Amino acid sequence: MTTTETLTPQEQEYVNRLVDYGPAANLAEVWAIAAEKFGDLLALNDPGAKPSVRLTYGEFWQQVQQFAAGLQHLSQNITDPAVQPWETELGLRVPPRLALFADNCARWLVADQGSIAAGFANAVRSATAETEELLYILGHSGATILILENQTLLDRLAPRLGQFDLTAIALLSDEQPQMKGEIAPTVRLLNFNDILALGKDQPWTAPPCDRETLATLIYTSGTTGQPKGVMLSHGNLLHQLTSLRAIAAPNPGDRVLTLLPTWHSFGRIGDYYLLSQGCSLTYTNIRNLKTDFKKHKPQYMTAVPRLWESLYEGIQKQLQSQPAKKQKLVGRLLKASERYILAKRRLQNLELDHQITPVRKRDRLAAAATAAALWPVHQLGEKLVYGKIREATGGEFQYAISGGGSLANYLELFFEIVGINVLVGYGLTETAPVLSARRAWANLRGSSGRPIPGTELRAVDPETRSPLQPGQKGLILTRGPQVMAGYFHNPDATAKAIDGDGWFDTGDLGWLSPNGDIVITGRAKDTIVLTNGENIEPQPIEDACARSPYIDQIALVGQDQKLLGALIYPNWEALERWARDRGDAPPDPATANQNSALQTLMRQELAREVKNRPGYKPEERIGPLYFLPEPFSQDNGMMTQTLKIRRPVIADRYATEIAAIFTEA
Repeated sequence: MTTTETLTPQEQEYVNRLVDYGPAANLAEVWAIAAEKFGDLLALNDPGAKPSVRLTYGEFWQQVQQFAAGLQHLSQNITDPAVQPWETELGLRVPPRLALFADNCARWLVADQGSIAAGFANAVRSATAETEELLYILGHSGATILILENQTLLDRLAPRLGQFDLTAIALLSDEQPQMKGEIAPTVRLLNFNDILALGKDQPWTAPPCDRETLATLIYTSGTTGQPKGVMLSHGNLLHQLTSLRAIAAPNPGDRVLTLLPTWHSFGRIGDYYLLSQGCSLTYTNIRNLKTDFKKHKPQYMTAVPRLWESLYEGIQKQLQSQPAKKQKLVGRLLKASERYILAKRRLQNLELDHQITPVRKRDRLAAAATAAALWPVHQLGEKLVYGKIREATGGEFQYAISGGGSLANYLELFFEIVGINVLVGYGLTETAPVLSARRAWANLRGSSGRPIPGTELRAVDPETRSPLQPGQKGLILTRGPQVMAGYFHNPDATAKAIDGDGWFDTGDLGWLSPNGDIVITGRAKDTIVLTNGENIEPQPIEDACARSPYIDQIALVGQDQKLLGALIYPNWEALERWARDRGDAPPDPATANQNSALQTLMRQELAREVKNRPGYKPEERIGPLYFLPEPFSQDNGMMTQTLKIRRPVIADRYATEIAAIFTEA
């Protein structure tokens, strides 16, 4: 299945009325154009920052230029490749690098775009990332300037910074940096305002960056423990700003709550795009989200599935606090509205199950009758319940964009019932990141939408790589202007990811509908993506857990779930000894999953081994578990000839059991 450049009438209407950044050669030109078009509109509002920040588009662009000029002052001749030669890798011109380790705030965006406008390619990561990971990124990227969130992070990294060839270390905070480690006396120590002051009295020089120039390095986790640097060019990111116009069409001044980490590819491009169209971004966090919904009444928002789960859970908790009679009424209204929505989907040909096999005429007629009969009840629910639920989110949502994983069916249905439009998209860091997204007029729940303009998606046989027909599940490949050039200084990984014809292996399994909607069904790669957007590499955790004497084999699960789960084949001999020492009868494999003592023991074992891992992170904790009736082996197809577990096979074989343990969790 391949897209064409032909837009639907709805997409064409969006594109015609939005700002086109197609002529821009680099990202700096985007903000120059935006400042000219939206100058006095509020661009960034960061009330939680200390000090708080409010910048119009004109002021934002002025700070970006000033910050860029300050960085250029620190790195003489950066804008002149003839004096300070730029490297070339994978067809991209590679300017000097700068590392930015901080979390989202208005100053992050100024530093991000200021460093790119100065002529750097920035390597970005969260301030909360593991120390070893940050130091690896700093060294691997070859960054010569390091910008950190605050003194606390500087203190954490300081003992090891002397080994790097840095010219400057700066803080985004107003703190005066204090160095507690040994560094060269020539290294400048500054804060955010110091850099602005350096740039205040000297002109900014636009660097010679074009679409084939590296803009940023975003490091993703690797199975070997060493992250890989995704090389995204100015062209990759500009394609997103141009193509996303087919998905959402905000008006200048529309309000946006921004919550996702801006160092993460999805949060980053979401902010870039909405800002490029004149929206006003207000920074929030989970703690203040409920209040900020009501205060700022957002019209657009990007988020991961975990946010929608949290909203749903909060709404359910509120409903359960109501008197019994009201709860009963609301329950009946929701059930009636569920039937109404499902019938409506059938009439609109928006059922996932009928994308390949059309709905029979009689079933369509029955759906029409059901929808007509239940419409008045649904309207009653709208008047009594659903409108009030929307008010809790400000009541003015146009669309919410969800990425970083699929949305559970019950969430899809609930938000459709209450009238909150959630458009799910799909992509990867390596694709800048958006590959596809649902359209408001073709919101096929359960899918990840249609490819954005200029993007090719293909389902192929995992073994032969031959293209498959619509509806046939296979490995998803993609090709388009947003696909990375490759992994920085990692030709082997690049060759494995991108073939000679430019097709990128996403590592995901799925199928395509005749209309081009993509449905992701699992991952061919090992990475598990939780609903909060965290990427978990299971192998190191499994290796740690297998140290327990009571575990013979283990496979982590949890794709699109809140937390990890585990499928375990126990060491029954060790468990018999454990039971004997307790004076208990040996555990029976047939009833292991109902044995509370055995469950408790295994949870303790998992918790201990996971927490004892170097670099342990809270999202790696393991929740629900299931004891397997047989071990993984070549004979049952769950292990390869090299004795590696076959995760897609295991996920298919135990799909029912996996669903059950997460339902009960």
